[in-house]
Amino acid sequence: MAEPELMDKLVSLCKRRGFVFQSSEIYGGTGSVWDYGPLGVELQRNVKDAWWRAMVHERDDIEGLDAAILMHPRVWEASGHVAGFSDPLVDCRACKARFRADQIHDVPCPQKPSMHPGEHTACDLTEPRQFNLMFKTFMGAVEEDASVVYLRPETAQGSYVNFLNVLNSTRQRIPFGIAQIGKAFRNEITPGNFIFRTREFEQMEMQFFVEPGSDDEWFEYWKAKRMEWLLSLGIGEENLRFQEHGPDELAHYAKAAVDIQYRFPFGWQEFEGVHNRTDFDLRRHQEYSGRKLEYVDPMDREKRFVPFVVETAIGVGRTVLVALADAYTEEEIGGEKRVVMKLHPRLAPVKAAVLPLVKKDGMPELAERLHQTLRDAGVPSFHDDSGSIGRRYRRQDEAGTPFALTVDGQSMEDGTVTVRERDTLRQERIGVEHVVPWIRERIQGT
Repeated sequence: MAEPELMDKLVSLCKRRGFVFQSSEIYGGTGSVWDYGPLGVELQRNVKDAWWRAMVHERDDIEGLDAAILMHPRVWEASGHVAGFSDPLVDCRACKARFRADQIHDVPCPQKPSMHPGEHTACDLTEPRQFNLMFKTFMGAVEEDASVVYLRPETAQGSYVNFLNVLNSTRQRIPFGIAQIGKAFRNEITPGNFIFRTREFEQMEMQFFVEPGSDDEWFEYWKAKRMEWLLSLGIGEENLRFQEHGPDELAHYAKAAVDIQYRFPFGWQEFEGVHNRTDFDLRRHQEYSGRKLEYVDPMDREKRFVPFVVETAIGVGRTVLVALADAYTEEEIGGEKRVVMKLHPRLAPVKAAVLPLVKKDGMPELAERLHQTLRDAGVPSFHDDSGSIGRRYRRQDEAGTPFALTVDGQSMEDGTVTVRERDTLRQERIGVEHVVPWIRERIQGT
């Protein structure tokens, strides 16, 4: 299958099954803004829960935070975003389209058709000028320069300005981290590739504060831990790689940086980064705020320093797209084509489908009771009694549901149901009373 064709099929499935919709679609849509549907919001939530569990709940050295989207404007001056968070842009004088100057190559202009068939006339471009990527808004009743605030372009700064608050309230000691999940906004000029690059997005970022001199060791540690986590979600190892930043590619604050890239249908692209940010951020906020942001060793009060930071930053939407792209499978079963989303059971939006074989003989009632038992136990399930059993299986395959529970005539005799596993198509019978622990064991143990 051609890679662009695969992407088209994935986008189509996401709409058809309720993973992702175009935002404001009935009005023609909003550029590069997306809504997560019933299945998509569950998948997104499962990605965030898995990250939070690995970063916060399973560790003693990382604390959680939820910083506000709106912050004091000086935060973004200190971070360098006001002065330097910009792209060089050019405009076409004829068609008014806008492009990034570093990515423009003889673009055909729709307002300047050529006199010769098959040829085009290129856009008439202005000189490059800088364009800040932060969204501006106003705080208060009057729209004036003094009331300008920004929608944050990243969540990391909230962790830096709260460094002392978290340190003192939790009595943590270096090394320790601050993790948070939150919305960020960037006025991207060239967004695209579905939910890969959007103007409104969610980040999962962790800032790990370490003693200067130990930062190289912690950088390597977090590279390994982040790759380990991705593999634990069932992402194909052959589709993941590290891409180190060369000296000329490093951000102004970074000592070292590496991207974790995935082989998307549109090529290898980054969806997570691990960065050694040195002490740049804390020192800048110390300078701009006038507050000391030092760590004082409680065992040796003479030992004090501004910590270095090793950051892990991953996009929620991009991770969702990784999971979807990696799961999408087309295969032939018994001469019929099957489309199946082989999502890891921990990520799957729905864990089990309850399917009465026919709408009679007490089967619908038993299926409804089993469905309610699963929901009461916190196992997301779906009850479907519409259409042939084969068609219902196919719908659940496309939704990524790992287990299907069929209530049939034998169920009414001995209280067992047939469990069908999505990926292997293997079937076995288990007692209704064992269904919840059976499913939990396979979700937690995979």
